[in-house]
This record gives sequence, C-alpha cells and structure tokens, in this order.
Amino acid sequence: KIMYVDLEKNRFIHSVFTIGIFLILLIRFVQLQLYDWDRYFRESETNRIREVIIEPPRGLIFDRDGEVLVDNRPSYSVSVVPYEFLNADGSIKLLSSIIGHTPNEIKQQIKRKRVGNFNPVKLKRQIGFKILSDVEEFRLDLPGVLYGVESKRFYPAAIKAPHLFGYLGEITSGELVIRKDEAYRLGDLIGKNGIELQYEKFLRGEPGVQYVEVDALGREVKDIPELAGKLPMPGKNLHLTIDAKIQRYLERVMEDKKGAVVVLDPRNGEILAIVSKPDYNPEFFSNLLIPEIWNQLINHKDKPLYNRACQSLYPPGSTFKLVLAAAGLETGLINPERKVYCPGSFRLGRRNFACWKKGGHQEVNFADAVEQSCNVYFYTMSLEVGLSNWSQFANLFHFGRMTQLDLPNESSGGVPDKKYFDNKYGERGWTKGMILNLAVGQGDLLVTPLQMAYFAMILANEGLVFKPHFIKKIEDPVSGDFIFAEIDSFRIQGVSPDTYRMIKQGMYLVVNGPHGTGRAAWIPKINVCGKTGTAENPHGEDHAWFIGFAPMENARVAVSIFVENGGSGGAVAAPIARGIMSLIFNN
Repeated sequence: KIMYVDLEKNRFIHSVFTIGIFLILLIRFVQLQLYDWDRYFRESETNRIREVIIEPPRGLIFDRDGEVLVDNRPSYSVSVVPYEFLNADGSIKLLSSIIGHTPNEIKQQIKRKRVGNFNPVKLKRQIGFKILSDVEEFRLDLPGVLYGVESKRFYPAAIKAPHLFGYLGEITSGELVIRKDEAYRLGDLIGKNGIELQYEKFLRGEPGVQYVEVDALGREVKDIPELAGKLPMPGKNLHLTIDAKIQRYLERVMEDKKGAVVVLDPRNGEILAIVSKPDYNPEFFSNLLIPEIWNQLINHKDKPLYNRACQSLYPPGSTFKLVLAAAGLETGLINPERKVYCPGSFRLGRRNFACWKKGGHQEVNFADAVEQSCNVYFYTMSLEVGLSNWSQFANLFHFGRMTQLDLPNESSGGVPDKKYFDNKYGERGWTKGMILNLAVGQGDLLVTPLQMAYFAMILANEGLVFKPHFIKKIEDPVSGDFIFAEIDSFRIQGVSPDTYRMIKQGMYLVVNGPHGTGRAAWIPKINVCGKTGTAENPHGEDHAWFIGFAPMENARVAVSIFVENGGSGGAVAAPIARGIMSLIFNN
C-alpha cells in the first residue's frame, strides 16, 4: 500500500512538471508570435532586405555670369556589409586581390569604420574600370560587397582658386559628433574648407534610398518596388559673385608671385575675384590624395595651403597713412594747407627715421604728402595727432576685427594702442618711435589684404560699408527657384564728407598727379584713385602694396593688391591694379 501511494505521488509530480514546461513554452510562444512579432519580423526583414543609400549629386558652383566653376563627375566606390562579408569564406582574400589592399588592411578599415552589422563600410573610393569589372565578375563569390556611384569634383573653367572653393574629404568621427543631427554616416564626403565647407548644408543635398532583396549569402536577388524608397534630392547650386574673367587674369598675373589680391564691388560688397599665391591644384583633393603630395603641401616653405587673402597678417606700409590722415583731418590736428619740410629724414631724439626718398620731398602740404607718400610729413603729424586718436580711427575703420566674410578661418589682425604697448613692453618700456612706425604702417600693426580692400571700399563710398560676400544667389535645380543673397550694410559714424573728399583727392593724385607714386595704375578716361605702400620686412625683400578704387565718384570697383617680397608698391602692385581696371572698364 505504501509503494502504491509513492507511485501515485511521483506520477502527480511528473504530470505537474510536464504541464508546467508546456505552459512555459506556450507562454513563450504566445509572446514571440503575438507580442514580439513586429520586432522579430523587422529583424528577419533586415536579413532579407537591404537598404541601399543613393548619394545625391552635389550642387554645382557658378560664377556671376553662369559659367560653371565647379562641376561633378561620376566616381565609383567599393563597400562591404560587415555581417555578410566577414562570414563568407575566402571573400576577404579575393577582394584583397581585386582592390589591392591586404586582408589585414581590409579588416582594420572595417573595424575602424564599422557602425553595426548591416551598415555598409566604404573600403576604396574612385576605383578604376578594372576593379569595377572584377567586382561585378566575381559578385557571386563576394557576398556583402557593393559598389556605388558618388560625385567627384572637377574644375572646367581653368580656374584654380583652391582657397576659395575648398575641397571634399571623408567625414571624421569628430565631425560626426558635431553634426549628429544632420544624418551623416562614416564614409560620407563633406566640405573641408572654403565654399565647400561654408555652404555644405546647401551643396550636400539629401540622400535617397532603395530596397533590394538578398539571399542567405547576402547576394542581391531583386528590387522590391512595393517598398517605397526615396529619390535623392540634389544639392543646391551656388551662383557666386566671382567674375571668372578677372579671376583668370589675376591667377595668371600672380602665378610666379607670393601674395594676394582682393577685388570687390563697393556698391554691394560682392567679391569679384580673390587670389592667394602660391596655391595648389584642387584636383589633388578631388582625386585620391597620395601621402607624398600631402606631405609636400604641408611641408612646403611657401605654405600653399594658407589663404594669404584673409588669413595671413602683414604690416600695411604706407597704405595705412590714410588712417592717420583721417584721424588728423577729422580732429583738426592736421591742417591740409600747412607745409612740412622734408629733408629726407626725421630726427627723434638721437635717432633718424628715413623717408623713402633720400633727397627728401622739400616742402609738402597734405595733398602733396599723400601723392608722393612722404614719410617725414606723416612722422611729423603722427606726434601731433597722437596714438590715442590714431588707434581710435583705425578701429573706426574696422581694423583689428574680422570683416565677417563668408569663408572660414578669417584673421582679425591687430591694432596696437597704449594699453597694448603697456602690456607688451611695460608702461615706460616703449617710445614715441613706435608711434612713428605705426604712422607709416610698420611696427606691431598687422592687417589682411581683405581688410585693406574693405578699407578701400569705405573710402570710395565715403563711409558706407557693405559686408563682403561671395554668394549672389542659391538655385534649387529641381524647382528652378532662387534665393538671393541679403546685402548687409551700415555707415561709419564720425568721419565727415570733407575728410573723405580730401583723402580721395590725395588718392587721385597718387595715380594721376605728376609726382604720384601709383602712376603705373593709370588708365585713360577713368579717374583711378589709389595708395601705394612698401612695407619693410626684416626677413627679406620689402612687401609691395596697392589699394584703390575707380572711378573717383560712384566707384564700381575697389582693390587690394599685396605682393610678398615684391619690393616697391608703385612698381610691382600698381601695374596689377591697372590690368584689373582695364579689364573691367574696357568691357
């Protein structure tokens, strides 16, 4: 009887256990089939359906008259889907032999760029036809290997302008963090400098997507039209203010020089041309950049990657005498009729400060001093006007700050004042000789060629200032609609029309007067106004400057020309200005 009871008890326990197991399995089955169905269905679809990203055509860049400056050409790239590619026997070795990367290099690239199992990783860009045909030929043996089309920049207008255009490169992990809300992925191309970076959000466009069915080995089987994809939206086209004719002329004239030229329209702030030399061929970056070329660029003694037009800082030489002129005339500390005797040097204490003309200019008034760029006159006036007034007017004309140009990495320059000198040299560590140096654009004063073009615009417009800019309009290539650039302007307060007119008259004599230092900028029938400058350089030959505008009334063009180690501004920079003016006004 006892044995019978034990058997019944064991049978009951086994039954309860068995029923419990089946209940657990039933509950799990219901959970998988009913509650978690959506999630597992999506995962199974991920294995069956591949999302293919379609790169959008990048926006084109035109000059002001519609000439194409930057265009696109198709370029192929090879990518892999990590889950499908890495799980296939022999695929790494085969792909290695096709694209010319070692198996270890391929694994390292995948490891470095991988974001999930099913996001493609780009291994090689701008592949040739041989690689493309081999990938297509062996596609059944290369599961998870894809090739796609992307844009490659080329430059059909025979204009380099790499500092203006910038270039494209793969987005970095740091940039991905900054642009985390902008739907970028590792491997995407992004603007790295210049216009390409500044207007990236317009030029990029929106990627499209399509869906294809793949088999268990990751090989494409067919398109899935019932899953609505998305067509790519091309990037916006940029119509720049640049005049291709002027840009080509300046690139040719400056080819063997170091320096920069900025040409702008003082009526609206549009930049007509901008050149920085030496530069480099932008095709270097649109093609695959080999380490040898990159090392040459970054280690070159002339720094071709540096934009001298708005990044480099230089002493402005005698072009800055016009700031002292404005300060003195406006405060009444310079009487334009007063004459100063120039014997060829100015004595301060035990030191002589030389004029550029060894024999001196003899007696000169204000107009004569500007026309002949007499150092002694401005040495004399600088002590009477004083450092405080000089620095005040230099800041009034926006030196020492950026112009807000729509290019990255603009430099602000520097305008010294009493506080600056006290901090640098101590309250009794600097002398009046430093004020004399500032009067003729030397010493601790530093400017960019862009700032000097900005200054020329201010003088041409008698205080009306427009923000320098490159964009004329932005075009939607799909709808054909345009967005026109807004023009920002303001007027400088604190300088009277009489002061501007006297300065402009002096600048007119620089180019048109019998003793003008800028007569090489003269052209027939156009009243060109200018100011030359020769900035001393302790490291070599002097720097040559010319700033100016034309015509004298209702100016249509303002220029700043800087030739590093060029020597005389009147002999080297002024003739370049004449070429620009001739090109503009003869047309």
